[in-house]
Amino acid sequence: MILELWMVGVAIAVLLAIRVPVGLAFIGPSLWWALADGRSAGFALKTTFDGLNSFPLLAVPLFILVGVLANRLGIADRLYEFCLAALGRLRGNLAYVNVGSAVGFSWMSGSALADVAGLGKMQIPQMVKAGYPHGFASGLTAASSLISPVMPPSIPAVIYAATATVSTGALFAASVLPAFAMAIGLCVYILIWTARRPQFVSVPFDRARFTRASIGAIGPLFTPVLLLGGILSGTFTPTEAASVAVLYMLILGVVYRTARARVLLQAARETAVITAGIMLILGAAALLGLILTRAHVSRDVAEFLTGVSDNPWIFMILVNVILLILGCLIDATAIILVTVPVLLPIAIGFGIDPIYFGVVMIINLMIGLLTPPVGSVLYITSSVTGKPVDVIFRGVAPFLVPLLLVLIVVTALPGLVLWLPRVLGF
Repeated sequence: MILELWMVGVAIAVLLAIRVPVGLAFIGPSLWWALADGRSAGFALKTTFDGLNSFPLLAVPLFILVGVLANRLGIADRLYEFCLAALGRLRGNLAYVNVGSAVGFSWMSGSALADVAGLGKMQIPQMVKAGYPHGFASGLTAASSLISPVMPPSIPAVIYAATATVSTGALFAASVLPAFAMAIGLCVYILIWTARRPQFVSVPFDRARFTRASIGAIGPLFTPVLLLGGILSGTFTPTEAASVAVLYMLILGVVYRTARARVLLQAARETAVITAGIMLILGAAALLGLILTRAHVSRDVAEFLTGVSDNPWIFMILVNVILLILGCLIDATAIILVTVPVLLPIAIGFGIDPIYFGVVMIINLMIGLLTPPVGSVLYITSSVTGKPVDVIFRGVAPFLVPLLLVLIVVTALPGLVLWLPRVLGF
């Protein structure tokens, strides 16, 4: 059993190293193990499909569709214009607008890739045209996109909640303050950076422009009220809220006269492609999880971690290090599905709240989206700008400092994470 497990691990590592898609890299060696263990191909396929048989996971394609529609129907453009009109008086205004629009879009998207693909096409060229270095513009856009998968509605949070069998609403509530902390951390970095560059001056406040932009943004800004208000008040389940949000996006598209048949078809196609990739990973990780369970990996890891120290803070430090390393190498969705069944029981044994643990895990893994060799956000930013990935990473690297500081603060202050869920009665 141990030999076969090592062979599966090596095979997955080799496939990932040669850039085979994560889902295929997991499912091939896992299927080989199932056959070598005397299991039938039908059993392996049933295990794979059972991993997708979860009602909360229905929210994933719906939240993806919300983000895609917000981009395709011009709703994100209205948020950007509103932030530009509201924050123009600040020195380095376009940098603050970058973060502000990322926060606004995060209430609808839940995906860093959708954020950087949609908003990056507007933000980076405008910042470069205004004199910002290309590395700063692309690095900030990539870094601010991480707010989307942390701020609810968060797709990683839906997947974690389904895997850990915890309340999605509680996890959404717990993610709000850490997401704002990420935005504040990036803004502090911008403040320090622009303080030494007086050329990035503010522009006079234009009341007429602000009024027009505010009216245009009323519809998009109501989205978090509808979406999160419905979830946190108990009116909707997350899946139902995602369905309502899709309907609301379509209504806004009709009102703004951007909901053309061609645009909707493109949105449906894009959603299907993204969802298929995620679902392949989910199913493959279910089969890999069976392997880890039969090999008693959870028990062995628990014995190792508890043998290092019986201090829960030492455990959380080790978890952060492990997740940051894994985030550089493997897709975040796959890491959640494979590591949660292993690490969460240990965390609960240390008395660590599973909601708090989930938020820390998600922030760790989202930082991995900015680090090579996997770094999905790096590759999307590269495709948007036409610059090589190594150039994009050099621009991103300084922004890892405030993001890592926020991770340390969130890890050290569980009360920051759990305050809102307790207030709301979760």
